[in-house]
Amino acid sequence: MATPLILLTGATGYVGGRLLTELVTAGYRVRCLARRPENLRPRVPAGVEVVAGDLLDAASLPAAFAGVQVAYYLVHSMGSTGNFEEQDRQAAHNFGAAAKMASVQRIIYLGGLGDDSSHLSAHLHSRHEVGAVLRASGVPVTEFRASIIIGSGSLSFEMIRALVERLPVMITPRWVRVLAQPIFVGDVLAYLVAAATSGEDRIYEIGGPDVVSYQELMREYARQRGLRRWMIPVPVLTPRLSSLWLGLVTPLYARIGRKLIASIQHPTVVRDDAARRAFPIEPVGIREAITRALRNEDRECAQTRWSDAVSAAGTERQWGGVRFGNRLVDTRSVTVPATVAEAFAPIERIGGVTGWYYADWLWTLRGGLDLLVGGVGMRRDRRNPESLAVGDTVDCWRVEAIEPGRRLRLAAEMKLPGRAWLEFVVEPAGTGAVIRQTAIFDPVGLWGLLYWYAVWPLHQLVFAGMLRAISRASRQRL
Repeated sequence: MATPLILLTGATGYVGGRLLTELVTAGYRVRCLARRPENLRPRVPAGVEVVAGDLLDAASLPAAFAGVQVAYYLVHSMGSTGNFEEQDRQAAHNFGAAAKMASVQRIIYLGGLGDDSSHLSAHLHSRHEVGAVLRASGVPVTEFRASIIIGSGSLSFEMIRALVERLPVMITPRWVRVLAQPIFVGDVLAYLVAAATSGEDRIYEIGGPDVVSYQELMREYARQRGLRRWMIPVPVLTPRLSSLWLGLVTPLYARIGRKLIASIQHPTVVRDDAARRAFPIEPVGIREAITRALRNEDRECAQTRWSDAVSAAGTERQWGGVRFGNRLVDTRSVTVPATVAEAFAPIERIGGVTGWYYADWLWTLRGGLDLLVGGVGMRRDRRNPESLAVGDTVDCWRVEAIEPGRRLRLAAEMKLPGRAWLEFVVEPAGTGAVIRQTAIFDPVGLWGLLYWYAVWPLHQLVFAGMLRAISRASRQRL
């Protein structure tokens, strides 16, 4: 019997990226659907097919579903700036229709845990609605609903880790005391893989054995890290204020923070143990889950992170029909007594824990201003401190192109009146190498031009200082 072909969406995301590895290890043939295949192809294992497709464009989907037996739906619009409910609804409808047309045998969907009878947040209500839309297609759907997912790189765990590591004293609003039933990411993956060959056309609520609050999770994290933390409860702190506070001290940015907090203001506890009866999986408790997450966090990088998903930057800005002004370019270069590889090494480490080599406080200030207007800020860090791949996040940038040892091109994802890139190219020059740094900006209208010339003096300071520091760093590695 031929190995079934699986279609995986959300492979750039936190759960989807890890599930891809698990499916390949289990021997399945996997095809990944991606809006930007060029971002995903460098990261997938050998033999995995990557095809272009957009769930909001129904015409782009039939080819991706050809020959598929099982399809995983692991996408959502949590980072969207627009009507994310309508986008999720339309995407699920298009996905279900394409699956039905291709005679797909099963759709597997990961949604959010929550009581339908309670006042769900808009985000959780949308997650439940997506499951209903997928079922309306007529294709059998195995839907898993999970509460907090614990694992290094997950949205919730990153929030807990950042709060506990950075704040000896915390003001804790009511939402940190709401009960949830966390589950370790490894157990989520086990359920998802098992559903490819078993399970029914129904909803399964999944969770670990412990019913706890975010506050208890933070205390357990602090205990395992040997940290002493004081928590001061306050009666009320609105989701908006909480999200701005989180944006200042955690990798979250305000838009995601508001939706996350709104989603955990009501209990998310398993009420139906059908999953425990249907699948031979025994989820671990929070103590073991945090221990395993910390073990992975202590490595150089997490396998996948929530912010690696392209959707984490919000809806991709569409520039069709926009008339850009003349492209503005700021370029400079320096020659260093180093090989091309030595000169490129500090460039590939830029951002994250390494920083930006010069005036990091100005980058932090810029990120804070971006957070205030709903942007991504500077707290997304990077997946690996030493190497980069296309699609990786680097603080407020994303890797658009990389030629190892020669060229790095970063595309800006902060809020700007136009499009911006920062590019580094290293080439041999006599017995050394020349590093060329170029900032590129496509302004939109008068505001775009005003923005560029307003920040131009800072560019002269920051970019020139950055290039000098990179030059020194390349010589230090000789």
